[in-house]
Amino acid sequence: MKKIVSILVLALIVLAAFAPVAFAEEAAAAAAGASDAQLSYYAMAVLGCGLGIGLAALGTGIGMGSGLGRACDGVARNPGVSNKIMTTLIVGLAMIESLAIYALVVVLIVLYAKPFGF
Repeated sequence: MKKIVSILVLALIVLAAFAPVAFAEEAAAAAAGASDAQLSYYAMAVLGCGLGIGLAALGTGIGMGSGLGRACDGVARNPGVSNKIMTTLIVGLAMIESLAIYALVVVLIVLYAKPFGF
């Protein structure tokens, strides 16, 4: 199972690495008057943003699933404290979700900021 997952992850990385080459339109870029530095900056920004929000979603999804699983185990073992567990779970899930929102804000800033006056 690990071998299949590692091959799949490697294939996705290779696909992501060659995506800018596959979608490059030199004629349209030359017609728009964009320089190579601008295209390189935006290509790297888009690639970094996609990778960043993907990793943030992966991490928060794993964290939420783990927390929910542990909360269900706790309620199953001791149903008398389900209200305390549920309150703590909701606060914890809100904190985890705020991490995903912070990642989204950072990604949007990187994607739409123009640091070099392009």
